[in-house]
Amino acid sequence: MQENKLIINTDIVKSRMIMVRDNPALLDRDVAELYGVQTREINQAVRNNPDKFPDGYVCELSKEESAALRSKFLTLESNTGRGKYSKHGYKAFTEKGLYMLATILKGKRAVETTIAIIETYAQLRLMVRDRSE
Repeated sequence: MQENKLIINTDIVKSRMIMVRDNPALLDRDVAELYGVQTREINQAVRNNPDKFPDGYVCELSKEESAALRSKFLTLESNTGRGKYSKHGYKAFTEKGLYMLATILKGKRAVETTIAIIETYAQLRLMVRDRSE
């Protein structure tokens, strides 16, 4: 994938966050877009580094969860039966999984993306703390 000129900031990261099993997470396809790589590269990094991704870092969504996301995102194009999103189960990265992924991905874009992700999670924690007080 050609590296696009998407400027990574906390608003972009927040706009892609979803709640998965009561945790804020990013789907593998969104992580790939943020980092400027293909989804298969993100998933390959997970497969090649299983020790860095224990339970709770990355979760594979169930068929029901994936189907709900597909219908929400209207993923299939009506004329071809093909869509721009995966027909396979999505993976969802929790905060911990995203931090581990940052130890694998390198480059200027990776650094910018990781900083935006860290800042976004910090903002979320502040919002939760402020609400509880």
